[in-house]
Parts: sequence; C-alpha cells; structure tokens
Amino acid sequence: MSSRELWADGRLRAAWAARDWPTLIRRYRALAGISQSRFGELVGMDQGYVSRLERGRARVTSEDVVARFVEGLHVPNELGGVRRSAHDEPQWAPSPELRERIAHASSTGRTDLRTADWIHQVLAAHRRAEDEVGGQELWPVVRSQLDTVTQLIPQASGEAADRLMLLAAEHAHWLSWVAWQARRVGPALTWIDLAHGWAVDAGHVDMASWAQRVRAYYSLSHGDPVRALRTAEAARYAGPGPLSPAAEAVAVHQAAMAAAACAERDKARRLADEAHELAVRAPDEPDRPGWLYWLSPERARLQHADASYACRQWAEAAAGFREALPALAGYPRDYAYYRARLEEAERRA
Repeated sequence: MSSRELWADGRLRAAWAARDWPTLIRRYRALAGISQSRFGELVGMDQGYVSRLERGRARVTSEDVVARFVEGLHVPNELGGVRRSAHDEPQWAPSPELRERIAHASSTGRTDLRTADWIHQVLAAHRRAEDEVGGQELWPVVRSQLDTVTQLIPQASGEAADRLMLLAAEHAHWLSWVAWQARRVGPALTWIDLAHGWAVDAGHVDMASWAQRVRAYYSLSHGDPVRALRTAEAARYAGPGPLSPAAEAVAVHQAAMAAAACAERDKARRLADEAHELAVRAPDEPDRPGWLYWLSPERARLQHADASYACRQWAEAAAGFREALPALAGYPRDYAYYRARLEEAERRA
C-alpha cells in the first residue's frame, strides 16, 4: 500500500488531526505492515523512542519532530495546516474567507485537478469511517480539505469549476451532519444551506436535492413536520433536469416520513411505496452519487419499514426490520437505531 493510499484511512487522518501520536504510530504501522524500527527509519528516530511514543510514555513537543513526521510519512498537503489537540473544540461556523473563495470562481482559467480527485477519494473514506471514528475527530481534517478545495476554485473554470463546487458542497454537507449530531443547530443549518447553494451553482441537481432532503430531516427531527414535508417535496424538483433514481428515492422517503408525522398516513404509505420502487431501480454503488453509497436494497427495505413504523403499521414494520437488519452488522450506530425500532414494533404488534 502506497503512502497516498495509507492516508485515505479515516482513523489515521483523525489521529493526525488530534496529534494522537500513539494511535497514529500504531495505525500507520498496521496499515503499512512495518516494524517500529522501520517506522523510526522513516521519521529519523530510534526504535526505543518510537516505542515510548507508541506506548504514550513520551510526548512530541517540538515542531521539528512534527516536521519529520510530515516528511517521512508523506502527510498529504491538505493536512499540513491541521493544528489541533485532542481537547480543542471544533470551529463550527464557516469563515468569511471560505465564502470569498467560492464567490470568485473564474470564467476562464485552468487548474490541476489531481488534488481534487485525491480529496474526493478520501472524503469517500471519511463517509464510511464516520460511523466508527466519530465525526468530531475528523472535523478538522474535513475543514482543512475544504480549504484546499476552495483555494483551487478561483483558478478554475467551466466543468472543472463545477466539479470543485460539487466537491465543496459534499464537504459542507458532511460538516453540517457532524454539527447536527453535536447539537450545533445553527452551524448545521448554515453548512447545509451552503451545500445547497454551491450545488445549485455547480448545476448538480442530485446534490441540491440531497441538501434539501437533509434540511427536511432536520426540520422533522426538530419537531416541525409541516416544514419538513414542504422541504422534502421541494427536494424532488431541485433544478433543471431529472434526479437520479437514488436521489429521488431518498427525497420521496423523507417526504413519506414527514407526511406520517403530519398524520397524512395514506399519503405517507403511497410515498413510501414509491420511494422503495425508486430505490430498487437505483444503479449499483459505483454509478450512484457518492454520498448515497449506503442505499443498498437492504437499506431501501429498512427505509420502507421505517415508514411503516411511522404510520403505526407495527407488524409490517417489524417484518421489514427483521428481514433487512442483518445487513447493518458493520454499522453499529445504524444497527442500534433499527434494532430499537424492531423491538418497539414487535412489542406493539
């Protein structure tokens, strides 16, 4: 595995962001399959010092030592500016400088998109790792990546600028989701609104729809089902051109959940059936939008069962949860959520 591939690992990047040297050394050595002696050769340290660092019996206090890690382990450029201890609070709100960069996309120009392609790859890894690593640990990493992406935009034009805007929107969505989980409602709404605006600017209707769908979820979670239903229904008509089946499926499912919360159960059941049919028509993962990597047939079945649960169709909900729940064995947070739903549905059936 090359150094570049190693640094796509979410836990390794999170350890770097937190300056968690024991975890970083253990994770790097495990991924690379190297000894402490070989790790020491890479960073210019003897094996004994590496061992003490890995066991937490020594600390890194010198920027010169950090620089050895950067050079010897080929830390990616977008992580170079990450400076955070494990106890620091994330800076939740977007900065004015970030918006300035986005506002100055050029009508002409060229930019090297290799960095953007790499960041797209690691963001995909972050999505998958977030359930295991935790969003707050990865927050400074993703913020640093977003800064790198937006710094490329003023030199880009045409399709290249649109790709960068979409990548910025994907980062803003991720940051919004993590802020929401941390109960930072204001920043979460700010980031998702940025994601929607950038997706519209890029002409990417699937991401624009997804951002609206997420906002509908926030409204429903915050006890406002009427606004959630309006927003979810608007997500189906996010811009010129049709949505992909996967993007439309999740928008329609969110509308079904909001309709159920508004006591419009006939509408909710109809929308839930429509969402499931759309999800089944969605292509395989490589051909779906990256943020919908999780929309497998089993997930579609779970969503349909969740809508049945929201409509108080307990027996139908329990059957759906029971059938599809084993597919979530590798996703502990989601498994716990649906397992609790299953137990409640069985109790009420």
